[in-house]
Amino acid sequence: MAGYIRLPTSLVTDQLSAGLSRFQNTSISARYNTLRPISEFLDFRRISKPATLGEAQSRITYNLGQFSSNYSLVFFILAIYCILSEPALLALIVIVIGGVYGIGRLEGRDLQIGTFRATVNQLWGTLACVGFVLAIWAGPVGALFYIIGASAITILGHAIFFERPIESEFAEETV
Repeated sequence: MAGYIRLPTSLVTDQLSAGLSRFQNTSISARYNTLRPISEFLDFRRISKPATLGEAQSRITYNLGQFSSNYSLVFFILAIYCILSEPALLALIVIVIGGVYGIGRLEGRDLQIGTFRATVNQLWGTLACVGFVLAIWAGPVGALFYIIGASAITILGHAIFFERPIESEFAEETV
């Protein structure tokens, strides 16, 4: 059928998988040490529309490599913002983490409060039920899609519209 546009999805998926494998193999301190300065990351003089699709692909490839730590920080900040701006989601996280911590502190013993007694299995079941009901109410799937979508738009937008430095253009040329 005529009219279909073929997008090079392998470009994004290959870069994403390469970036994720690099991210998984580095510690947080090493990732922090590779952060680019904010003045370089947000240099508005280097923002322009790419002339061709090839230039956009070249910018994406270069910028994902150069600013991967900054992009990880952007993702983390958006995730924290999403969690803090959704009280139900924040309550879900606090209750589940608190429940897991509290049950773990029991070290396999039953919970005894006055005449009330609950086994560890009952506590896990109650936590699962409460967590499930809160998860339906809080909508973590929607929050996850928000984080992924907002991160993708922000990161790919920066990677596409942020020009490569002149030095990198000359470094790729072979004479």
